[in-house]
Amino acid sequence: MDVSKVRRNIERLSTRAERLGVALRPHVKTAKSLDVAALLHHGAPGPVTVSTLAEAEAFADGGYTDITYAVGIDPHKLPRVVALLRRGVTLRVLLDSVAQAESVAQASRLTDLPLPALIEIDCDGHRGGVTSEAPELVEIGRTLHTAGCLDGVLTHAGESYFAYTAEELRLAAENERDCAVAAAERLRAADLPVATVSVGSTPTAHAAEDLTGVTELRAGNYVFFDLVMAGIGVCRVEDLALSVVVTVIGHRSEHGWIITDGGWMAMSRDRGTSVQAQDQGYGLVTDLAGHPIPGLVMTGASQEHGTLTARDGARLPELPIGTRLRILPNHACATAAQHRGYHVVDGAHGTDAAPHIHDFWGRVAGW
Repeated sequence: MDVSKVRRNIERLSTRAERLGVALRPHVKTAKSLDVAALLHHGAPGPVTVSTLAEAEAFADGGYTDITYAVGIDPHKLPRVVALLRRGVTLRVLLDSVAQAESVAQASRLTDLPLPALIEIDCDGHRGGVTSEAPELVEIGRTLHTAGCLDGVLTHAGESYFAYTAEELRLAAENERDCAVAAAERLRAADLPVATVSVGSTPTAHAAEDLTGVTELRAGNYVFFDLVMAGIGVCRVEDLALSVVVTVIGHRSEHGWIITDGGWMAMSRDRGTSVQAQDQGYGLVTDLAGHPIPGLVMTGASQEHGTLTARDGARLPELPIGTRLRILPNHACATAAQHRGYHVVDGAHGTDAAPHIHDFWGRVAGW
């Protein structure tokens, strides 16, 4: 992990959120690291989004007290939510049904403890949520409000990952905002309080031009970025802060292959760029200093073996056995999840030598 790139990526979105006049609630599901998160809010715990209760608990242990758990809640997880609330952590849960709202309301009454909840809004047909026009929206809101649990609405423009032009990204951001604000207005029109209007994905966070009516912006992938984000124009390949070091262990010249000791167990099986104009296989190849090797791509992967090939007429480079390389990932979240943590380097000085590893930052695991 190149910490200088991480800092630059963090500063880019922080500056943008400030200009747009909204709070930034970074999603820590990508890094799952207290050390990385310490860079988000100038070293002090700030508002974060998590994808697992294990993350919520680990970040609470690290002093974070303002957390949104942005995966639909189910009843058997509520005791862990209550335990965090009793520790003084504001932990918002997410839901999109009357049944979930009733469970949250019941738990709140039984414990005499408000459980703040956000209603998930479906803004683009991706995964969960109710639409801003759905009849059950107000019923869900009222069920929560009667127990003092309604905090607001949250949406995520998941389909923005398939927007391939600046205009498509801008429209995705507008639609995300409009759906969330419309849902909030419907609830308010029914005399229900809405404190939080939360939107965000890495593509829309970088494309939004007007967030009137929104209170907070969420994104997570932007800390590292990846080839999917580069492929839709959100970042440059030079901005990618995460890579996996592999070693050349063989050659199959008759096939035009270079074999490495890093397969899908190192990179993940994510092939997110396969639907983009430029398929990046399992990742782009650079030298240890981070300089791309022209035309060299990881096009095949078994469990512990990676296959590198040249494309676009490029000549297969001479890479002797023992040569160490970096592979830039398709999906930073998936690749990071394959590892226990991050070997931290600082490539700010741009030398031709491999940057020195000066730390190891662990990751949160489990659910």
